[in-house]
Amino acid sequence: MTDSKKLLIDLNKLTDGEKEEMIKLGFLTENYQLKEYDYPKIHNERPPVAKHAVHAPGVINEAYDYKKPSSFSRALRFDLGGHKVLLVSGTASVNDQGQPEHIGDFKAQLWRTYRNITNLLKAEGMSWHDVVRTTNYLRDIERDYAEFNKIRTSFYSWLGLNPLPAATGIQARLCWETLLVEIEVIAVCK
Repeated sequence: MTDSKKLLIDLNKLTDGEKEEMIKLGFLTENYQLKEYDYPKIHNERPPVAKHAVHAPGVINEAYDYKKPSSFSRALRFDLGGHKVLLVSGTASVNDQGQPEHIGDFKAQLWRTYRNITNLLKAEGMSWHDVVRTTNYLRDIERDYAEFNKIRTSFYSWLGLNPLPAATGIQARLCWETLLVEIEVIAVCK
């Protein structure tokens, strides 16, 4: 049974809408008590795909381990038809203590982001040559895209990437005001 003391939400301060949705989800009983999770019976017949959290300690740690935890894996690997697939969550200029690095310096933040992703790739025996797609989030795309593209092009050129990964650039408000760039990566190898 899940211990309600481990929840980050206060079950005594829920809105009526939250209560309604949490009951329909099966999270709460009709009396607003935490319900035990009922593992889907379908997985008795077909187990979920095996997933492995990827770690790069000393550079960037799991978001759940920080003082203000966030519930996601930095990267997740799974095997698919003889290929290893790595999904790297949105990664930014964050150190191993969960603190932002290079506040106000877009270029340094981008290089730190590449360093963090490089180490997550290395943790699975991969490199940027295995990257098939990136999604690039910039806080201010009009202001920073030219610098972003110069650095990205220089980095990829230095790596000798050919062909280049598919990519999308998006202007987005990132989770912390201090972060100016965040990148998601999909990598595949045999």
